[in-house]
Amino acid sequence: MEFSDVVRRRRMVRNYRTDPVDPAVVDRILEHAVHAPSAGFSQGWAFLRLDTPTDVARFWTAATPSGGGTDAWSAGMRRAPVVIVAMSCRRAYLDRYAEPDKGWTDRDESRWPVPYWHIDTGMAVLLMLQTAVDEGLGACFFGIPPERLDAFRSEFGVPDDHTPIGAVTVGHRAADRRSPSLKRGRRRVDDVVHRGHWGA
Repeated sequence: MEFSDVVRRRRMVRNYRTDPVDPAVVDRILEHAVHAPSAGFSQGWAFLRLDTPTDVARFWTAATPSGGGTDAWSAGMRRAPVVIVAMSCRRAYLDRYAEPDKGWTDRDESRWPVPYWHIDTGMAVLLMLQTAVDEGLGACFFGIPPERLDAFRSEFGVPDDHTPIGAVTVGHRAADRRSPSLKRGRRRVDDVVHRGHWGA
């Protein structure tokens, strides 16, 4: 598929068929993820791959409120045969930038204008979403509710120094209801690009 087609066709898919996804495709999705840019080549990300029915069910039990999953959104998402949870690690960045070629030996987090550990992990997620499109699959990125993070960490043994930034469902698309948010319309390039100076 042409790259421009991948970009245009990427959208969040919230309804899946239950057909399994070829494990080799999941391998490619994750191989592409680790090609994302990262500050100082810190690569402070980790991905929890859940691609068995048992593990996917464990995810939904741990990451969603009890009694949840009966609405149309949840039912469609839960049919996805693959869930990948993306996590960032701040420590990896503070350690990397304390090395001699960077020299921030004080490990002061205030040196960072924004938390690049989250940003870089988000870029890795975008590569996963684009790879899913290129493979003819659907995918959706979504957050784990804060009140469920402890249960998720406990269920899957996630280290304290790794922060789940969200999960990605992957699977074969089923008939999907378009998000009502799309009625807002996509902002035009000229509405968001400021050439040489902010303003008219």
